[in-house]
Amino acid sequence: MRYVSWLAVLVFSLVGTAAAQTYPAKPVRLIVPFPPGGNTDIVGRFIAQKLTESLGQQVYVENRGGAGGTIGAEAAAKSAADGYTLFFATTGTLASAPSMQPDLRYDPVKAFAPISTLANAPVVVLVAAPVPVNTLQELIQMARAKPGQLKFGSAGTGHFVHLAGEMFKIAAGVEMLHVPYKGVNAALTDMLGGRIELMFDAPAQYEPHLQSGKVRAIAVAHPKRLGRLPNVPTTAEAGLPGYELASWFGLAAPAGTPAEVITRVNAEVVKALATQEAAETLGKLGLEAAGSTPQQYAAMIAEDLAKWRKAVKAAGIKLE
Repeated sequence: MRYVSWLAVLVFSLVGTAAAQTYPAKPVRLIVPFPPGGNTDIVGRFIAQKLTESLGQQVYVENRGGAGGTIGAEAAAKSAADGYTLFFATTGTLASAPSMQPDLRYDPVKAFAPISTLANAPVVVLVAAPVPVNTLQELIQMARAKPGQLKFGSAGTGHFVHLAGEMFKIAAGVEMLHVPYKGVNAALTDMLGGRIELMFDAPAQYEPHLQSGKVRAIAVAHPKRLGRLPNVPTTAEAGLPGYELASWFGLAAPAGTPAEVITRVNAEVVKALATQEAAETLGKLGLEAAGSTPQQYAAMIAEDLAKWRKAVKAAGIKLE
């Protein structure tokens, strides 16, 4: 009996090895849960191209937009766990949306097998030029001296930029007024016009105003400084180590996808993201290339879920 048991283990091991060596044997679908044309689509197609080159089979993008990415996420979660469906995950689909919509028809942790992070866009604390603060501590002191009077804008209630502000309030122990808009551009216009004092967002679309001095970046909510903003301290350096936040993209597969497939795809993705081409392609979008192990990505998802749920509860946000 012991001989039969060891023989079975050997057979399964050889089958797994053979599967890893022959994968993929046909084209692979990458579900991008947003329409064509945006940053998600651009990055998704870049990753699909790199995987096509390294795996030797066509990896094609299927755009499944709608409901803030949750329609595509549900489709991916319900797909066969055979390695021939991959999912382009985002902060929204695996962290913020599940935090605000507990009735989603997929579990962000149980429904997916994380493969690797792809890119991130760290949040920067941005203030309008007329606001008389130059450091994060000066901003916190002003907010504490004027509870509820400083106004921060967002692209709408429950949007990433809104919850980034709510998380800052929790971390800094301050009260500020959230002003929702119908988009980030409308909020930015009002910040430039002096009607709101600050925003919490990735810096890419603010760069012209940062260069002109109409907007100041006073801290980066990230463990390290940004290459494009080398003189802006991290929140830890500025005295608020508890506030680290980034919008991110990642790659996942339906739960139950063979471990050999996850390992193979992870290796190819991490290799692609380490190239100068990836740094330049993602840098033009205001993103930082960021590969990881599946375990690191899983831990990040869990950590972000906890952060988002805390902010949603504190802000009293309920989305039906």
